[in-house]
Amino acid sequence: MRRALLVLAACSVLGCASEREGTGLLDRAAAAPGPIAGAVGAVWMASELSYLEPEYLAGMLVAYGIYDPLAPTWSIEVSRSGEDRVRMDLHMKRMTTGGDGEARRVFLRNAREIVRAGGFAGFDELSWEEGIESTRPFARRVASGEIRLVRSRTFPEF
Repeated sequence: MRRALLVLAACSVLGCASEREGTGLLDRAAAAPGPIAGAVGAVWMASELSYLEPEYLAGMLVAYGIYDPLAPTWSIEVSRSGEDRVRMDLHMKRMTTGGDGEARRVFLRNAREIVRAGGFAGFDELSWEEGIESTRPFARRVASGEIRLVRSRTFPEF
């Protein structure tokens, strides 16, 4: 069944690209053999190793849904604790492939963004903590910090 589908897909691609004049599909394929050979080899190997079976495909979809590689690594909760103070709580995804040491950079980048959006001259960092929440089934990194928003001392109206 799978071989029939592969043959049907190959025939439809070749049939759609048949040209009487100009460069044909085979000439264009010869110009870029690496990517085409890689794609064909990957599909062939997945087929031979039975990775295209429904149970494997379902497992891949479940793993993709849990891991969610397109989601941001850090979630940030921002709360105001006074007129000129802002507190940020950062929580890392439970399943990651890196980003363990970037909490401080994310904190500072968001602090600069808050300063720019509010029209302030800068900020003073009042506190910063990092740690690990030991929750089940996976632990995750957390960080929190507080900043004080500062208006311009030279030009107070700005």
